[in-house]
Amino acid sequence: MQDPNEDTEWNEILRDFGILPPKEEPKDEIEEMVLRLKEAMVKPYEKMTLAQLKEAEDEFDEEDMRAIEIYREKRLQDWKALRKKQKFGELREISGNQYVNEVTNAEKDVSVIIHLYRSSIPMCLLVNQHLSLLARKFPETKFVKAIVNSCIQHYHDNCLPTIFVYKNGQIEGKFIGIIECGGINLKLEELEWKLAEVGAIQTDLEENPKKDIVDVMVSSIRNTSIYDDTNSSNSDNDDTK
Repeated sequence: MQDPNEDTEWNEILRDFGILPPKEEPKDEIEEMVLRLKEAMVKPYEKMTLAQLKEAEDEFDEEDMRAIEIYREKRLQDWKALRKKQKFGELREISGNQYVNEVTNAEKDVSVIIHLYRSSIPMCLLVNQHLSLLARKFPETKFVKAIVNSCIQHYHDNCLPTIFVYKNGQIEGKFIGIIECGGINLKLEELEWKLAEVGAIQTDLEENPKKDIVDVMVSSIRNTSIYDDTNSSNSDNDDTK
């Protein structure tokens, strides 16, 4: 059976005599999108980009247009807020003479993590690797590093790595030396947890990645303590015999 919408000379003649209905005009893609969304009882403008909204203005009624203006303004504000929030995203190198401006006097309500390091210390290099990854994951937090000699003269190697967390000019947290920074086998998630504990970042980790290790250590210490107490008690009993 011949398609009545097919572009043939015979179909055109039949349309002229009213035998075939008028040819259906193809709908614009944007118009079709609006119609589909309306039929699905969805507010169409909430599923469209700003460019699509601009192109589809003729397809909306007056009530829709008022809602669209509000929605468009909200989208714009959300975008501006996101841009403002995600303005860092990398671990930057600074020198000692930049410390005050970049760290102490940083933007209001922005957390700043600074790592004082020496490149000859392997643990410092490991911390820098982890901080580079965390800087990308948490672009709303400022991550910087500085060679320790440019900031503090005669700083002892035993105190490295050193991590300070600043906010509004105040030190909110500090990790000084290998042990406080998490040990030579420090994992990325462990450092993330440490920084989250002092409020420098908002992690999606639900519990301390080192929890199992800590539990084993605590259990071992308790068992040792019980063993020592038992031996001590037995020794006392032997002495009284």
